[in-house]
Amino acid sequence: MIYLDYFSTTPCDPAVVDAMLPWFAEDYGNPHSVHGPGQKAAQAVERARQSVADLLGVEARELVFTSGATEANNLAIKGAVRHFRRMGDERRRVITVATEHKCVLESVRDLEAEGVEPVILGVDSQGRVDPAELQNALAVPTLLVSIMAANNETGVLQDIPALSRIVRGAGALFHTDMAQMAGKLPVSLTDVDLASFSAHKMYGPKGIGALYVRRRPRVRLQPLFSGGGQERAFRSGTLPTPLIVGFGKAAELAAQRLEADIQQISALRNDLWCQIKTALPDCELNGGEITRLPGALNICLPDGVRATDILEHVPDVAMSTGSACSAAEITPSYVLTAMGLSAEKASRCLRLSVGRSTSKPGIDRAAALLIEAVRTCQPSRD
Repeated sequence: MIYLDYFSTTPCDPAVVDAMLPWFAEDYGNPHSVHGPGQKAAQAVERARQSVADLLGVEARELVFTSGATEANNLAIKGAVRHFRRMGDERRRVITVATEHKCVLESVRDLEAEGVEPVILGVDSQGRVDPAELQNALAVPTLLVSIMAANNETGVLQDIPALSRIVRGAGALFHTDMAQMAGKLPVSLTDVDLASFSAHKMYGPKGIGALYVRRRPRVRLQPLFSGGGQERAFRSGTLPTPLIVGFGKAAELAAQRLEADIQQISALRNDLWCQIKTALPDCELNGGEITRLPGALNICLPDGVRATDILEHVPDVAMSTGSACSAAEITPSYVLTAMGLSAEKASRCLRLSVGRSTSKPGIDRAAALLIEAVRTCQPSRD
């Protein structure tokens, strides 16, 4: 199997697994207990928190551990808005973007039942937000704006520093989902109030993530659920020490390997695209040549070639389509249709993502298999 689906999840680095193992069976203390085993676990949690904070360039106490980016996004958006509303704030508007992850879009829509006005901004053909459109939307007093740093389907980057300055200049909080970006490119949270992260997107374990919550000026949140008040009372529940230790180790490795990973992964991604485009000139790169994550490659296949057919013909390459499939129908990717692609064109799109373990022979083999499959599936021109 040639794995080209790193945007879905990354393999857990062997060093991460090794770091986690003792905390499952040997050092199993509850990190919230005052006895020796508990305090040993608590110290490991705080070391890991510091490692993640170092990668992100923030204070360790500004990080709240969650079960992943989905929970972090929900806590950021719902928690901030509900706190404002609870304090009597009369603003009702919350702004996000049509190409956001489903958990962000659904969090904003859920708040509509609580009297909040959701505003969903469109994007251009490259998947970018128009700063002028954002500025216009902020003409109405706004509670919070949530804009993803790097798209999970196309890898296209938003200009987060510029957009966040517009938002905070209008007096609203700015949240960004950085699950896909952290550990792959340098991160700056200087102008950000809230940011979400997930370990399994950066060679760490599934089931653990974090929310950055700015301390100066302080951002306040209403918790999503009740409990013992752990994690600065933002997120109650016993912390999973093994997963947090793994998150910390993954952050350390990302910091050490960042520049080397960027160069290696970018080169392999470009090689893959060059081979495909040379052999299949009718293929298109969604988002064009705009700046994107190093491993990102979202392509539209030639007319008449469905992405799902390619998946069936190339079982030895792990990749995903530009569509969300169900038993009854194939629904076009809302990210790609928001960028202006027709439903038919979106059904011809493949998401390929290169990662740390990808090799040059793997790229060559994957390219050959894809090219052969497309030629097989193309309708005859006779």
